Amino acid sequence: MTITAEQVKALRDKTGAGFMECKAALAEAGGDVEAATTLLRKRGLAQAAKRAGRSTSEGLIGHYIHTGGKVGVLVELDCESDFVARTEDFQTLAKELAMHIAAASPLYVRREDVPAEVVERERAIYRSQMEGAKKPANVIDKIVEGKLTSFYEQVVLLDQPSIRDPKITIAQMIAAAVAKMGENVAVSRFARFKVGETA
Repeated sequence: MTITAEQVKALRDKTGAGFMECKAALAEAGGDVEAATTLLRKRGLAQAAKRAGRSTSEGLIGHYIHTGGKVGVLVELDCESDFVARTEDFQTLAKELAMHIAAASPLYVRREDVPAEVVERERAIYRSQMEGAKKPANVIDKIVEGKLTSFYEQVVLLDQPSIRDPKITIAQMIAAAVAKMGENVAVSRFARFKVGETA
C-alpha cells in the first residue's frame, strides 16, 4: 500500500511525531490514521517510560487565570534542558496543564502523593457500601479497587482524562510531549486558587 504525503502530514499534525515515525506507523496500520495514532501513542508511552528516570532540573511555571479572575492556577512543569523549556511546545503544554487544573480541580499530582490515610478511608467507604451484597471476598476486592481507580481519576492530575480530549489521560498527554520533545517532562507541583475558598 502506498502512503501519501498528505496522510503523513495529517498524522504529523495530529500527533506531532516525526515524518519517518508517521510514515512507518501508517504503513503498519494499513493507512488507517486512527490505528496509526494509537501505535504512535503506545510508542510514545514506551519512550516516555525510558526517559522517566532522567533528572528534570529546568522548566517553567505555567499559569492560567480564568475569565473573570475568580480561578487561577500555577503549575511547575520541569524538563531536562533550558532549550526545551523555551520551546513553544513546552510552553503550550504548561498552559494546557494550567487550564486543565483550573477546570478539573485535581488535588494531587500523582497517586503516590495521595496520603495513605485518605486511600484507606476511601477503601473503607467502598467496603461498607458492599456490606450485605453477599459477594465473595475476591469479587468485593476487585470492586473496591475499581472504585479506587475512579477516585484517582477524580483527584489525581496524571490520572484525569484531558478536558480537551477525554480519550487520553494527562499522563498520556505528557508522554506524547516527551516523545515529541525527546526529553523527560514532569509536573512537579501545582496550586489552584478560587476566590472564596480557603486552603
